[in-house]
Amino acid sequence: MFKRLQLAIDYLLYFFTSDTQYDVHSPFVFDFVNQVLRARKNKPAYHSIELIRTNMLRSNVLIEVLPLGAKTNGKTEYIPLKTLVNRTSKSAKYGELLERVCDYFQPQYALEIGSSLGISTLYQASGIHNGYLISLEGNPKSVEIAQHNIESLGFQHVQLGLGLFDDTLPKVIEQVPQLDYVFFDGNHSLEATLRYFEWCLTKAHTNSVFIFDDIRWSEEMNRAWQKIKNHPKVTVSLDLFFMGIVFFRTEQAKEHFTLRF
Repeated sequence: MFKRLQLAIDYLLYFFTSDTQYDVHSPFVFDFVNQVLRARKNKPAYHSIELIRTNMLRSNVLIEVLPLGAKTNGKTEYIPLKTLVNRTSKSAKYGELLERVCDYFQPQYALEIGSSLGISTLYQASGIHNGYLISLEGNPKSVEIAQHNIESLGFQHVQLGLGLFDDTLPKVIEQVPQLDYVFFDGNHSLEATLRYFEWCLTKAHTNSVFIFDDIRWSEEMNRAWQKIKNHPKVTVSLDLFFMGIVFFRTEQAKEHFTLRF
């Protein structure tokens, strides 16, 4: 209860102190705000993805969930699919944001760390037209469902990887020539988040974009976000309260923005 109350207070402070597009003087960030953050659209793919979510929300089938990452209670659970959807899947608002980011930057090599049931994967895949999306997940049953959802929409440019992130992520980084886009939504601990960030950083370039989910989910995640945005290679960071976005634009002076979303 205290954690929820503190989060509500933090959100109110964020809402009343965050910047709008009129407070942004960086041309790059101004364009991003107007063409991505504020550019709400109603695409057919959104309806297809939300229909998949709705169908899963009607299911009481028990899903085996292994104790992986910081968001588990340390033991294997059997959770109704509808409960798991509510617990782990990104909302339509943030799913659409991920789609718009992918549509705007058109990454050739995109990576998602934490597929869960594939809702966010579908949103990102729908925004990538000529590239590839690799999505990693540690829970076998979640991968089965995510794979089914991906196939139901006919996406052939998505590859799911099953296994512990400490095992699968280094292999992906070794295989790809670069990482144009990464969505971090996996192990929500300080050490793991920073470790995965540093690994992915080895394949980042000046036009890469990294997105971090749940930056205020815990004190550890907030500390991880503070360290990431202050990293010497990060030149622009955007705080959207629940998500954080960083860029590595070598031609731009270091700036941090807290933007209302």
